[in-house]
Order: sequence, then C-alpha cells, then structure tokens
Amino acid sequence: MNLTASTRRLSPTIAALAVCFRLCCAIDLPNSLGASTDVRAFGAAGDGKTDDTAAIQRAVNAGVGGVHFSKGIYRLTQPVVINLDKVGFTSLVGDGTGRIVMAGAGPAFQLLGTHQGSADPDQFKPNVWDRQRTPMVDAVEIVGDHREADGIEATGTMQLTITRVVLRKLRHGIRLTVRNRNVLIADSHIYDNRGIGVFYDNVNLHQSSITGCHISYCSGGGVVSRGGNVRNVQIGNCDIESNMSPNTPPTANVLLDSTGGSIGEVAITGCTIQHHSPSPDSANIRILGQGREPALEKRAGTATTQEGHVTLTGNVLSDVQINVHIRHARGVTLTGNTFWMGYQHDLLVEESSNIVIGPNNFDRNPRYNYGTSLDANGGLVFRNSKDCLLTGLHVNGVWRKPAALLIEACDRFNVSNCSILDSDNVGLLMKDSTNTRVSGCVIRDGRKEKKGTESLKAVGGHGNWIVQNMLGDSHDVPEGVARAEGNYGAK
Repeated sequence: MNLTASTRRLSPTIAALAVCFRLCCAIDLPNSLGASTDVRAFGAAGDGKTDDTAAIQRAVNAGVGGVHFSKGIYRLTQPVVINLDKVGFTSLVGDGTGRIVMAGAGPAFQLLGTHQGSADPDQFKPNVWDRQRTPMVDAVEIVGDHREADGIEATGTMQLTITRVVLRKLRHGIRLTVRNRNVLIADSHIYDNRGIGVFYDNVNLHQSSITGCHISYCSGGGVVSRGGNVRNVQIGNCDIESNMSPNTPPTANVLLDSTGGSIGEVAITGCTIQHHSPSPDSANIRILGQGREPALEKRAGTATTQEGHVTLTGNVLSDVQINVHIRHARGVTLTGNTFWMGYQHDLLVEESSNIVIGPNNFDRNPRYNYGTSLDANGGLVFRNSKDCLLTGLHVNGVWRKPAALLIEACDRFNVSNCSILDSDNVGLLMKDSTNTRVSGCVIRDGRKEKKGTESLKAVGGHGNWIVQNMLGDSHDVPEGVARAEGNYGAK
C-alpha cells in the first residue's frame, strides 16, 4: 500500500492512537462504565422473581461507591440499608432501565448518616466529609409491592441528592426523618402512591429544594411537612396535581403543618398546582400554624403563631375545595398567581396576621363553564385576622357566596386598588371589623342578568374608612361603623 507524504507524516500519530486503544482495552474498560459495580456482579438476578435483597446489600457493603442497576427488575423483601459511615461515599445509579420492586415493609433504600449539626461548616465532624457527603440516587425506578413499602428514606444525611427517579405504587415516595441537611430533589416523577409524595416527617431539616418534578396522584398529599423544625424550602417549576383522595383525611397538594413543630422560610414559585375537587376539604396549598398560645397572648396582648416567611408567586392554582388555605400563620405573601375553580373558596385566611396579597388573578374563565365546574363558587374570605394588606386583586365571577370578598372580625386591614366584578350578592362585605381602610377599588356587577346587590356593605365594627371607590351599585355603610367619602357611583 502506497502512502502519500502527508499520510506518512500522520502515521506516527495513528500508531500512538492505536497503542492508546490497546492500553485502554488492557485496562478493565467495563469497570469505567460501571459493569464491575453492577449489582449483577454481586449475585443479583434482576429477573423480577428472585429475591435480590442480599445481593444488593452486598454491593452496598462492598464500598464500591457507585452501585449500578442495569436493565432488569430487582425484587427486594426488606430495606437495603446504606450506612454511610461504614461503607463510605455511595450512589445508587442507573440509566433509567432498572426497576426496583419493594415487596416488603419499609423503604427500598434507607440512607443513614451521622450528621447531628446544622449546615454551619463548624458543626461538621470530619467523618461526614470524609465518608458520607452527597449520597445520590439517580435514574432508577422504585415500585411498591407491599402495603407499607416506601421508596427512599434518609436520616442524618448531608447533601442528599435525588434525581431522575420514578417512585410509584408505594406508601411514601421520599421520606425525610429525624435530621438531614441540604437536600436536593430534582427532575423526578413521584406518581400514584398511597401516602405522600415527598414527606418531611417530623424532621429537623434546613435547606432543601424540590425542582422540576412531577408529583401527582399521591393520596396523602404531594409535598407534606408535619411537625419537626423545617426551614429554607424551595419548591419550584413543578407540576403537583391531584395528591388527595375522597377516601383519605383532608390534605393538600402542598401541606405545611406545624402542629407539634414549626416550618418557615418557604418559597413556592412557578408551579402548576391543581386537582382534586371531590376530595373532602381539599386544598392546593394549606399552611397551618400552631394556633393561639394563651400564656404568650396574655403577656403580649396578641395571638402568637409559629409560622412565617412564606412566599407564593407565579403559580397556577385550580380545581380543589380551597385553592389556598392559611390558618394561624404570620408573614405570608401571595403575588402574581392565577386562581380559579375553588369550590368553597379561592382563598381562605383564618386567625393570621401580616398577610400580604398583591396582584393576583381570581377569575372565572368561560372556557371552564361546563359540567361540575359550574359548581365552583370562588371567593376570598378573611376571618379573625389582623394587619393584612390586599392590593391590586382582580376578582371576577364569584357565585352563590354572601360576598366576593368577605372581611370578618378583622383589624387593621388595608384594601386598595382592587377590581371586584360580576359577582353574586355583595361585592365587598366588612363584618365586625375595625380600623380598616378600603380605597381606590372598582366594584361592579355589569352582567345582563345581574345578581349583585350592594357593591359594598359594612356591618358592625368601628374606625373604618371607605374612600374614593367606584361602585356600580348601592353601598350600605352605617354611620359609626365607617367613614365613607368620595365614593363614586350608585347611592
């Protein structure tokens, strides 16, 4: 074979590449691809029938690091325990083709660390960084085949990272217990579980993020925090739907319940959160505080709450009994959200303070005027609350309610620049409220078959000021209840 001059000049390079290729082949190349750490190398059959629990536990205990699940169905009958301080850095990884079937009670994978401090670098013991940090579960499917089967449970971990997993037919998808720090859950499908999708179970956990996930049809709630001490939660760009059932106790797509604990510093942004209206007392977002503490209330002269610093922005919320329910909370901000099809209420706020409701759209779009959607009432209710701001709200099409916006037994509210349109009965009803200002609002029922009565009505209370509103119908503001001046429209 004749070589040109240029080819002759390249031949040493080609020869060197050939040598490199032979060297790579001499090295255990499959090892670099995860073959020697595959659970099959430790005796797992992956046939969907054999009990692979012992084989997978051997793979974990061998301390190989990345435990790989190739294509197959791996059946477990008891939890695989990853004791991070004993086995060292560990990841459970797949390529999306491996399925783990949990046929016993408890979690398929239980990750155990020893971190007992906060996220402050000074509170970490060396063994956490040397052996335990950042356990990962990636690109596997976990399916339940037992009534009490869970997916992943973590205790004492630092930087737990769960990505690209599928969790279904389980009790709980992800369960966080006792204490964890800096948890990331992303790009996962948590679907059709009997209990909760992501469960903050009486856990001490600061710094956690749930992003880009599809969480739906979990009968006990989508993302649920109960008790514990939870801070710095970000839920963003997720689709969270129908995480409740007519046959289970009331819950929510996102439930922040501090009964027996505390949760705060939460941001829920850019999510679609909706369904399932037939479930009893269902909610898209429900925030429940501790309630009144009589001893502190007597000393401070006001009710105290444990909740606070929660922001809901840029979400789309629909088709439940109550779109957002806030009770015994302080410091919650809602802005830039779209609400519709709240069968009882779009927004219900009870015994709370320092709630800021900025521009939000509470609308009845005709595209949903069919079937059971017609049973949705909508409406906003504030009861026994104080020091709240409502501004720039657009409320349209509240049906069959005493008022589109009801403010009852409240104090020091500021309601401004709102539009309350085409709703049944009273547009804005103030009942037994004090020291409240209503200004710059447009309240009208312009429907051909008008069902509105008064645009604005005040009953009981004192020290209120109603000024410079544009009213389409009469207003009923008794002397002594409020000072009404500069309002334009029907008398």
